[in-house]
Amino acid sequence: VSFLIPECGMLPEVLKNTIADVGEYYLVRNLSVHELVAHEFIDAFVKKGSCYALTYNTKIDQDNTAALLPNGKLILSVDKDTYEELGLQGRPSRYSGKKVMRYIITIDLTDSGFHPDSKKHNRVLWALKEKKPLEFDFLLAWYNTGAEGSTLMSYFSKNHIQALKPKITFSTLRDLQCPVLQSNELQGKPEESCSTEELFEWLGAVLSQATLDNKSSSFLSTYSCPQPNTMVEKAFLCTITGFIIPEKIIQLLEQLCCYFGEPKLAYWLTLTVHGFADSPVSWRESEHGFHKGGENLYNFVIFRNLDYWLQMAVGTNDDCPP
Repeated sequence: VSFLIPECGMLPEVLKNTIADVGEYYLVRNLSVHELVAHEFIDAFVKKGSCYALTYNTKIDQDNTAALLPNGKLILSVDKDTYEELGLQGRPSRYSGKKVMRYIITIDLTDSGFHPDSKKHNRVLWALKEKKPLEFDFLLAWYNTGAEGSTLMSYFSKNHIQALKPKITFSTLRDLQCPVLQSNELQGKPEESCSTEELFEWLGAVLSQATLDNKSSSFLSTYSCPQPNTMVEKAFLCTITGFIIPEKIIQLLEQLCCYFGEPKLAYWLTLTVHGFADSPVSWRESEHGFHKGGENLYNFVIFRNLDYWLQMAVGTNDDCPP
């Protein structure tokens, strides 16, 4: 997650607190997938909040991967051999080519027919525990609104579990050329404002710390800020890296909107969220493929009058966002 505020002075204290409270997450080593379909785990976490899990250091185009979504669906992306050994119903991957070498299995942990004594539950548990045990390192996070009970740290205390905090970096960009934007001009106007596409390209250069002066001697970038633009004396950039759940991003977005509650020099600001390149899903439950880079991101441009632009981008092996 990154946000950029041009013409930024001091950050409001409440925004600083929101950044500091993006929440910890957990890395569980060698966790068997069958533990995520156990009814104890489902009752303690899946049914009492939003539970997130994603396999760590697995490559979506080479390895078996898994993700648990907050709606209670467990998504497995597995190779052909694993799929045949598991014997669970799935569908061919959309990105496996003419010869199907990858399959997607979706297990709804909240399905009324998936109770502990059901044939469906016993079949899935047997497949993942006895027939073809799958084990990964998992990133885990859980969001609940005041529900009491077990915590992930205590529940997986017998596993090798580690609490992690997102890495937060702040930087001040001085004398930054910024495009001139008008919230009601998506296509831009010659000599008046830049388009959404120009802003998106410019933002990518800024977040990549590329120079914007278009020097012919540069071997990295000859990019220059689109016209019209204005020189900003000071801009504030914050980047948060980690397993950050949507509920925390919403809190951050709300506080960024409140930034304009008092008179500010900034006319607009941006919030950019990158998904994991090797996640088996991108938007909702849409299958995600890597192709060349696994791109998977969205960007908010929020204006002083609280108009906003929402930009979404994916790579070649992906469905268009909803």
